[in-house]
Amino acid sequence: MDEIDHQTSQILEELQKPENPAIIRLSEPFSAEDHANNAKRESDISADARENTSVVNLEAELAHYKDLFSKLRFSYVEQVTKEKFLRAIASDPPLLVEPHENSELEAQLQEVKAELKTEKEGVAQLTQELETRGRELAQRHERIRLHTAELASLPTTLADLYNAVAHLRTTTSSLSTNPSLNLPLSATLTLKAQKEAQLETLNTQLAQLQAGIPHQSHELERLQKDLEQLDAQKQGTVAAATEARRRREGWGGRDELEDRGRWARACEGALRGMLEVEG
Repeated sequence: MDEIDHQTSQILEELQKPENPAIIRLSEPFSAEDHANNAKRESDISADARENTSVVNLEAELAHYKDLFSKLRFSYVEQVTKEKFLRAIASDPPLLVEPHENSELEAQLQEVKAELKTEKEGVAQLTQELETRGRELAQRHERIRLHTAELASLPTTLADLYNAVAHLRTTTSSLSTNPSLNLPLSATLTLKAQKEAQLETLNTQLAQLQAGIPHQSHELERLQKDLEQLDAQKQGTVAAATEARRRREGWGGRDELEDRGRWARACEGALRGMLEVEG
């Protein structure tokens, strides 16, 4: 454990070393002699560039250098042209140029310009690729910086977790009576997957039952209406039976309906006998 912590500390130290990504600084000399002569002439702008290394600052620095090189190129061409002109008119005898020589130089200049244009297009394409690659590297650098910060907090987090596990082992004297709480990780994950599958099945069944609730509600309403009709018929039948029993008890055991029924049967028998109709 101590060896792992030591290796982690070494890796963090390597990752947390200060870096100063920046564009090539013009204030820095190109040779050792220039460096010895200009050791004390470092500008505040360069110091600022070392401190501000964000993508925005680097883009601003690149734009500044592009403008600076453009002005430097124009100044160089202007000075060289003036120098050549002064040497031509100040020489003895003066340098005279014929028109055909100017035409030849113009033709050569057109060829050089065409080659220069091709080179510029290649440089522009290369610059675009470098800018794209630079942005990708800047994003990777930012991700690495964030991951480094997370990694720096891991030793403390791991130490806390180890302390928590040790505390739980010391405070927990016996295993739980629930066997599901004493399973290892693989068995716990398997049990969890089974419970989730059962829960999914129950959710599906519940959704099907909920979908059938409107139909069951309509069916319940229809049965309720039928029940109300049967209840009304029952009440009518009970009332009629009660009335018939009341009449029978009041008239000596026979009511009007019974007398009418007997009279109808007697009339039917007489008519059948008169008409000699077999029943």
